[in-house]
Amino acid sequence: MMTKLYLAIPCYNEEEVLRDSAEKLNNKYNEMMAEGKISPDSKIVFIDDGSKDKTWSTISELHKENPVFQGIKLTRNRGHQNALLCGLMTLKDKADAVISIDADLQDDINVFDEMVEKYENGCDVVYGVRSKRATDTFFKRFTAEAFYKILNKMGAKVIFNHADFRLMSKRALEAFSMYKETNIFLRGMVPLVGYKSDVVKYERAERLAGESKYPLKKMLALAWEGITSLSIQPIRMITWLGAIIFAISLVIIVYSLVRFFIGATVSGWASTLCSIWALGGLQLLAIGVIGEYIGKIYLETKRRPRYIVEEFLED
Repeated sequence: MMTKLYLAIPCYNEEEVLRDSAEKLNNKYNEMMAEGKISPDSKIVFIDDGSKDKTWSTISELHKENPVFQGIKLTRNRGHQNALLCGLMTLKDKADAVISIDADLQDDINVFDEMVEKYENGCDVVYGVRSKRATDTFFKRFTAEAFYKILNKMGAKVIFNHADFRLMSKRALEAFSMYKETNIFLRGMVPLVGYKSDVVKYERAERLAGESKYPLKKMLALAWEGITSLSIQPIRMITWLGAIIFAISLVIIVYSLVRFFIGATVSGWASTLCSIWALGGLQLLAIGVIGEYIGKIYLETKRRPRYIVEEFLED
């Protein structure tokens, strides 16, 4: 039995690349269908994450022109992770397997065949992993590699050089649907499912048009989201830092008492001010990190919907 493969493609202001990407994806699907690798009922689904340009009207036109294209429209912008989650959860009951990929097609669609093959050989999750970063600038390469290393050090276990290009089986998606948290970081959450997985390696192409949806500022925000959503390591670090500073303060107290009793005390403003500023800054940092976690608890307890679908263009 051929695999019914769906694509989940989150889109935000992607009108410049959408038609070109749709044509390439359609050609790839036709090729895989002709070779008997996927079912003729397979679909390509775009998820419009509250775009401000003509992204949704383009998706609607594509759907009218070719039924292989489907569209999901969110009521408002909810962010890449929530839009992708919406696609995965909406399609899990319709497909045998779902591949998530960004609309700019910087990820290599030619590895779809290998992903499907690994799925048919028993893998429930197949991660797309970049083999190298030759197209990146030194700064981009350095920050991206630091991103993965810091996440892993902080306890958010992620696949190195993997973003959100992956295949998930129906079984994996069903299991993933049991994760109900509001603060989501998909590339750190998917490995928690625990089913058999594998990787395919590919080279990432340069973006055809438009702007990257993950500049440095958003990458840092995503890293912080991943760390605080999946790990309490920052709080533990503050605890250890507090213990170290307390130990140092005990040494300073003993030193000060000794100096006092031998009559060698010298009043100094510099050391006093430095200690006040250092401890004050540390306390504010600690309160900020703890506040971040309390804020996440606050959002989780509200149980607000992670997304709301306004329209679903299907057959």
